[in-house]
Amino acid sequence: MGLTSNNTLVATVLAAMALFAGTVWLWPRLARRGWRSVGGRIGLLLATQFMLFVSAGLAANHAFGFYASWADLFGQETDQGVVVDHTPGVRSSGPLKVTEIGDVPGRGGFRPSSVGQIQKVDIVGPTSHIASPAYVYLPPEYFQARYQTRTFPAAVVLTGYPGTARALVDKLHYPRTALELAKDGRMQPMILVMLRPTVAPPRDTECADVPDGPQTESFFAKDLPEAVTAHYRVRTEPGSWGIIGDSTGGYCALKLAMHHPKVYAAGAGLSPYYKAPVDATTGDLFHGDKTLRGRADLWWCLKHLPAPDTSLLVSSSRVGEANYKETLKFIERVKATETTRISSIILESGGHNFNTWRREIPATLEWVSERLSGRSASDE
Repeated sequence: MGLTSNNTLVATVLAAMALFAGTVWLWPRLARRGWRSVGGRIGLLLATQFMLFVSAGLAANHAFGFYASWADLFGQETDQGVVVDHTPGVRSSGPLKVTEIGDVPGRGGFRPSSVGQIQKVDIVGPTSHIASPAYVYLPPEYFQARYQTRTFPAAVVLTGYPGTARALVDKLHYPRTALELAKDGRMQPMILVMLRPTVAPPRDTECADVPDGPQTESFFAKDLPEAVTAHYRVRTEPGSWGIIGDSTGGYCALKLAMHHPKVYAAGAGLSPYYKAPVDATTGDLFHGDKTLRGRADLWWCLKHLPAPDTSLLVSSSRVGEANYKETLKFIERVKATETTRISSIILESGGHNFNTWRREIPATLEWVSERLSGRSASDE
């Protein structure tokens, strides 16, 4: 059974309940002083506690999508196979390969020209030498005959750490939300490229170019946009790309928009932080290089680097988010610049979780859409 399967979760909960009942039933028989009785009591207690721990962990993973499979959990992902796609309207050459084609969750059975399509892809970066899977949402207009020559703006969507890209589809509902907003006329049709910032698992690189290590920033700033643009009908004019993320992905979205404003015209951080941590998950990101350490600190960037010509969005909650005071300070710091624009979503209450981000995603997609360029004369 899969890690995210409902059957797995139900089986572990039932096993925990059975062990608890067995412990209560057998305890009187094991109330003696012999080593067998003591060992039996210890074994029952440990087994019950273990199953409770596993059940709680599986329930948390089921709700928040930290890991997608057992191999992902134990750091043994080996899914590097690619399949060349021959779907009409999709080019198959270049560093991006389509491996699966699926429906928008909740809209299965409908034609792509009505609800769009989700494609699982593998992206290999020629500059960074990073290979990463991703999910691409193509809006229904992409498949409609009257838009067959039209190009579309695009937005990269990032999870937190460790996160799973599929959670952006199934848990945070980005494709379905984008579809509904576009149908209501609240945002323009956009291509969404959904993946996790952990492109060198299990290491958390904080979207940095690590000396003698993963070149993650180069992957997101150069390889990813070029691969997607070469494969799909994506606009190439300045102002055509945005980036969104939550938690670690939110920090990455802000940093990439600030470091590469000519690539990302808008960056939205949901529950972000503003300085890259260095801990057991990251390892030594900077190798003593003070400039690299400074570039990973958004406060340092605002103080020491020219203010970038880009738009930023940050979110927090007055109650429930640890970043609330820092977010208010960041807003004021950005407002003091002349060229960087800042917007915010501040909820009255909301924790650092999927439920909070689902409340912020519709407004975030609208905000990004408003800041990306629409169709050009060549699309007419």
